[in-house]
Amino acid sequence: MERGGQEADVADGRGGEEKENIDANGRKEEEKEGKGVIDEEKKVENEMDMSRLRTSNPVSTIQIQTPSPAQTRSLHIATQNTPSSQQQETPSRPSMNSRNYTNRISLFLFLFHILVAVTAVGFLIYRAVEGLLQNGEWKRKEKQLLEFWLPQVAGSAIISVFLAWAWQRAFRQWPAFMVRFILWSSFIFSLTAGILLLCFSMAATDGVGIALIGFAVGNGLYTCWVTPRIEFAAKVIEKSLEPAAKFPDLNQPTYWLLAIGFMWMSVCSFAVIGALNFHFPPLLIIGLVLSLMWTTEVFRNVVNLTVCRAVSLYYLRGMQSTTQFCFQRAISRNLGSACLGSLFVPTIEALRIVARVLNLLKGEDEFMFSCAHCCLKMMEAIFRCGNGWAFVHIAAYGRSFVTASRTTWALFEGTGMEVIVDSDITSAICFLTGVASGSVCLIVAASWTHAEHKGFTATVSMLAFFIGYLLTRIGMAMPHACVSCYYVCYAENPGFRLFDNTIKQRIESIRAGRDVVIPTPRIPRPPII
Repeated sequence: MERGGQEADVADGRGGEEKENIDANGRKEEEKEGKGVIDEEKKVENEMDMSRLRTSNPVSTIQIQTPSPAQTRSLHIATQNTPSSQQQETPSRPSMNSRNYTNRISLFLFLFHILVAVTAVGFLIYRAVEGLLQNGEWKRKEKQLLEFWLPQVAGSAIISVFLAWAWQRAFRQWPAFMVRFILWSSFIFSLTAGILLLCFSMAATDGVGIALIGFAVGNGLYTCWVTPRIEFAAKVIEKSLEPAAKFPDLNQPTYWLLAIGFMWMSVCSFAVIGALNFHFPPLLIIGLVLSLMWTTEVFRNVVNLTVCRAVSLYYLRGMQSTTQFCFQRAISRNLGSACLGSLFVPTIEALRIVARVLNLLKGEDEFMFSCAHCCLKMMEAIFRCGNGWAFVHIAAYGRSFVTASRTTWALFEGTGMEVIVDSDITSAICFLTGVASGSVCLIVAASWTHAEHKGFTATVSMLAFFIGYLLTRIGMAMPHACVSCYYVCYAENPGFRLFDNTIKQRIESIRAGRDVVIPTPRIPRPPII
């Protein structure tokens, strides 16, 4: 009994001690809470005092916050515990300030070609002047060329410069109307030019006229074929030209290069007179024509790179760069890619047309099927290593032509835009704009020449068409570049606020079967197991 009483007293004592400890802990917690409240009140009072001081004496302050040791340890532990897969999910954006010179071999070849062309043109001009100073039969022929051949060619160049300016302005003002107008006007102008040359009843002009009439028939069929795509193409052109309003001087590189192209063509036209007074005139004239084609194509792609640089910075980084800086970059660091692309892109576009035609005509014929299959294999390889969309990444990231072609096409495949860019008709519209200008120049020059000197009608007609086409393509480089930037930049960042649902709705309608397009045919790939 005594032991039981002692154990009870001990238990009561322990219970009392526990109660006292609990009460003491409670009082400590209450004291801590009270101190915390007091500290918070002091902080609020200090902040109010500081706000009063700021309002009475507004002085810009610099606050430097250093993390406590506990925070640094927690951050270090968090970075160590972060898995590598999460770090790889947010890669850094590629730099848009590359200082590398792209495709230097192509740049060297182009500059060497320019050196050779300038030397040859200077020598041929010397031969032309020498022939004019001499007495004899050749002096009489050169005077005929200067009187009945050179003025028509120069007039065609002036008309083509005006048309290049007019088409570009019209596309910026009325894009939806101009898409339909160019498709049908190129058909009408080329058909009219062909009929006019046939009416001259000359062997040389008849051949050129038949070729133009055949082209006009194909142009009309193509216009009927792409009629369902006209509305979407006009909407894309209209939307892509909106950033151009942010750059008032975006057309200046186009005007500069048009002026340089006009002067260089005029000089080369005079050099043709000297070529006729030297050995192997046909080879010299063909060489001058090929040089002009490459040079004007480089001019066009320089404008393309300038516009792509300005517009891509606006789309991808929200920056508004100066056109002069973009132009300086295009004629220096990215000029090699422009030279290489000027050789590849026209060939690729030609192969693209051949692939479409063979795909439509192959039928059940075994030979046509094998030709189409071979052409499709070439298209598959070429399109991945070289396409016109590459100029956007060349201008934006300073990549080489082949690398930029692969990255842009990978973007289209990753976002499901391959079928849309395959069926895009912007490049065809720009091409037909050049054909329309060339046909107008041909009609004017052929009529003028036939009225004064019939023997020069065929040569003047072909040269006028050639000049009108090349100079107009330089003028149409700006709208084409804007459309390319719109597609490529959308593929990189579809959720950007400057893009609407135009492309997204188009992809959804194609997948749902509401819109039917005929893309460039490709080799079907076997499924990956």
